[in-house]
Amino acid sequence: MKAKPRLVRRPPAGTNDWPEGVPGLLARLYAARGALNLEQAQPRLAKLLPPDLLGMDAAIALLSDAMADGSHIVVVGDFDCDGATACAVGVRGLRLLGAQHVSYAVPNRMVHGYGLSPSLVEELAALKPDLLVTVDHGIACHAGIAAAKAQGWKVLVTDHHLPGDTLPAADAIVDPNQRGDAFPSKALAGVGVMFYVLLALRKHLRAAGRFTTGEPDLLPLLDLVAVGTVADLVPLDVNNRALVSAGLRRLRAGQGCAGLRALIEVSQRDPSRLTAADIGYAIGPRLNAAGRLEDMALGIECLLTDDFEQARNIAATLNEINGERRAVQQQMTAEAELALSRVAPLDGLAPSAVCLYDPEWHPGVVGLVASKMKERLHRPVIAFAPAEPGSQVLRGSARSIPGFHIRDALADVAARHPHLIGRFGGHAMAAGLSLDLESLAAFTDAFEQCAAAALTPELLQADVLSDGELAANEFDRAMAEALRDGGPWGQGFPEPQFDGEFEVLSWRVLGERHLKFELGLAGRRLNAIEFGGWGGEPPPGRVRIAYRLEPDDYRGGQAVQLVVVLREP
Repeated sequence: MKAKPRLVRRPPAGTNDWPEGVPGLLARLYAARGALNLEQAQPRLAKLLPPDLLGMDAAIALLSDAMADGSHIVVVGDFDCDGATACAVGVRGLRLLGAQHVSYAVPNRMVHGYGLSPSLVEELAALKPDLLVTVDHGIACHAGIAAAKAQGWKVLVTDHHLPGDTLPAADAIVDPNQRGDAFPSKALAGVGVMFYVLLALRKHLRAAGRFTTGEPDLLPLLDLVAVGTVADLVPLDVNNRALVSAGLRRLRAGQGCAGLRALIEVSQRDPSRLTAADIGYAIGPRLNAAGRLEDMALGIECLLTDDFEQARNIAATLNEINGERRAVQQQMTAEAELALSRVAPLDGLAPSAVCLYDPEWHPGVVGLVASKMKERLHRPVIAFAPAEPGSQVLRGSARSIPGFHIRDALADVAARHPHLIGRFGGHAMAAGLSLDLESLAAFTDAFEQCAAAALTPELLQADVLSDGELAANEFDRAMAEALRDGGPWGQGFPEPQFDGEFEVLSWRVLGERHLKFELGLAGRRLNAIEFGGWGGEPPPGRVRIAYRLEPDDYRGGQAVQLVVVLREP
């Protein structure tokens, strides 16, 4: 059972005058994504939104006083890539700005659950903190923050998730998505919020005359900001693209921190050609694997060490854990496929939303399963697993489709059925929740009803968007490199895709799953690959495909390759 995507061309967009050197095709692609000039298309750090717009006077006062008093600041991270990079940025940045006593902590998914929980606070007592700084979480951690305050500690929340009806009793909160915040971009990742806090703190310390030997440079933190931003799949608006572009430039120049350089190496990526897609498909998953199956402290240590050999050793371990994660994910995904065959009606169409559960699933991998099933069905999907082996408490990870705000949907279910959900939080496209096993059936019914009421047939139709056809003379290495380097492409600023009809000159199966083609167009012979494209039937003599044009670094020279994303029958 799989949703059948529809090939749809983006509407044409007019282009203004662009500087020489910007290919006309690239200008057209930028315009179709809402960028009407070079400043919007390729934003620079000089045009970043100023930190003053992000309300954080109380936060800066807390940090400044803590640094002046020599207080122990503990940065509390999270167990995903955004949380790990935000934690590393917080620790590194505070030390750069002069904090003398900074350490970090991170919850273990299997032991503490999500965020600053009372059980994590109990363990943190041994560190004797004076100030906790949460990164990439905290806005929904009412109980944990109350426990920390009961210990006599101060708490600064830095987060980007949507708040609930009430805010936790922290001493200060920095979150562009809290009500009333005037920051124009609501798309900052957790690592971006922490970076902005450091920018504002540096300005405050500068005005107070606290820098006696020169002002610290925060630019070396942008490699971490780029990785966390891309991995968290937040929209790459103009502000985020400026941050990610700057971080990618550092990584391509070999100026990243030791841990990221080691992760690039173990991923077998060329740092000089690194893209946002490499972060999303190679770097991020290796960091995330630690938090999914082991302890994210290992990932954070990789990002904090300045010893490259130590970073290499940790990166090798993370690579092994990621291999284990892939094996677990493959098994769980196969089991999810079987579960889907039971929830779908005979006509092969899934309901408007799907909830999946298996008592043997791992809670650290359910988000990946939900994402895979969401892509396959083009439906909102929530995958559940026991919080720990044998537990009657479930942890769910939700993934959604455009037009259905998953966090708001959970809030609606919680309002209508107050006793079903334990905790929940998240974004428009991804969320997490907990509930009791005995509530799963009732929750599934309520969630499916919520989705059925909100999702129209148009929203349930999966579309593959194309930027139109390429001319025969545009299938060259220079254009492929211009497309690759014209980003960063990602969420909200999608990578260019094109479509066209080609003659199939030859084909063969690779690795029992993939199809390798030689395609013909206007007398040209073009190499193409369709990952997962072999279904047992040979392709016809002519095919209409949607594809990406990429440099073929494997063959080298001037070779290019079409990566097929959709092949119409």
